[in-house]
Amino acid sequence: MLLAAKTLPDLPVWELLLRLGLAALLGGIIGVEREMREREAGLRTHMLVALGSALFTIVSAYGFRELLNAGGPVVRTDPTRIAAQIVTGIGFLGAGAIIRQGFSVRGLTTAATLWMTAAIGMAAGAGSYTAAAVTTAVGLFSLWPLRLIAFRVLDRFHERRITVTIAEEAGATSVIERMERLGVNVEAFSFGEVGDQRTLTVVCDLPRGLERTALVRELSSLPDVKGVQWGTA
Repeated sequence: MLLAAKTLPDLPVWELLLRLGLAALLGGIIGVEREMREREAGLRTHMLVALGSALFTIVSAYGFRELLNAGGPVVRTDPTRIAAQIVTGIGFLGAGAIIRQGFSVRGLTTAATLWMTAAIGMAAGAGSYTAAAVTTAVGLFSLWPLRLIAFRVLDRFHERRITVTIAEEAGATSVIERMERLGVNVEAFSFGEVGDQRTLTVVCDLPRGLERTALVRELSSLPDVKGVQWGTA
């Protein structure tokens, strides 16, 4: 058993730097895409998640080599024990990226990219360079080109932003309720000001069969609404 312990593999410095550097690079690539879309977690967050996951994996596999090589009583250890905690631990960070805004929930995709980035970091830390690179490429494809393809092929590219000018003391309740009764999927809304007028901006997804003019007419009929303007989200 002592002879077997002394044959445990060691990790050269150059390979250590390669694994950590690759993890940071691939995580940063995912983070750049999120940064361009101004999401909650961007370049630095994704890079740190990938780098930390890679280091945890390396420490889990090689960090206790000296203890095992020390001799004496037989020491048994699971080299995946620390790395396995990343899978559950990253869920807490991902949950922090999920935000409830009005009647909608945002940040689910960002939480998923954090989870994927942790997996990429683990793969790089374990030396599975091809798996890490392929996962990064597929992840980028799903975040950018696949998103456009899905909207166009599935006829879902109809998300719009509508700006409603409302009375000074008015809230969003009447506007949102009227839109939801018409079958409009409200993604998010926020208040603002244009000049001396109070505005309510709603990002929504129109159902098939509902014309924009019909929605404008319905919203304009509300007593608190002073004007309605459309724009692409």
